[in-house]
Amino acid sequence: MDVVHDLYAWMIAWADSPYAVPALFLLAFAESSFFPVPPDVLLIALTLSKPEWGMYYAAVATAGSVLGGGLGYGIGWGGGRPLFKWLIGEARMMAVHENFQRYEAWAILIAGFTPVPYKLFTIGAGAFYINFKIFMLASLCSRGGRFFLVAGTLALFGPWMKDLLERYFNLFTILFVLLLIAGFVFVRHQGKVMQRS
Repeated sequence: MDVVHDLYAWMIAWADSPYAVPALFLLAFAESSFFPVPPDVLLIALTLSKPEWGMYYAAVATAGSVLGGGLGYGIGWGGGRPLFKWLIGEARMMAVHENFQRYEAWAILIAGFTPVPYKLFTIGAGAFYINFKIFMLASLCSRGGRFFLVAGTLALFGPWMKDLLERYFNLFTILFVLLLIAGFVFVRHQGKVMQRS
């Protein structure tokens, strides 16, 4: 636990550095394939220090994360299947593969937005041969949605929102995903109704 706390402190220290923006990009890149701490920590610190730059910081985090997701995909494509087979066994690996194939875009969209470790899905997407273009587009939408929401909320409401975000971020993301799914179900239902009429 001390290691994670030290990593958080180390990340926040970058906010006062002249290299804060490259650090945000690199941390977002690394977190998508191997680094354990999400880039939101540095994104929040930077946005609070310069709210008017919040959207720029969100764009930097998004670019780093999506490109890092591409690296995670490559890691999975190159050696992910033997790793998953060793970790969870062949039968479970095939079940995961089937679910990835069935829900490819949804899995990436939800994972990229929620607190679920995104690196598991980037590596899994490569290991289970998800279409790379779909993977990158879903990553762009989900990671961009997450980072722009965080930066936009902080820029709009100020420092008091930081505590609220940190305390209830998991709940906010779950509610957002549920609303997103409900919206797609509604649109699909309306499409069927219109086809019948």
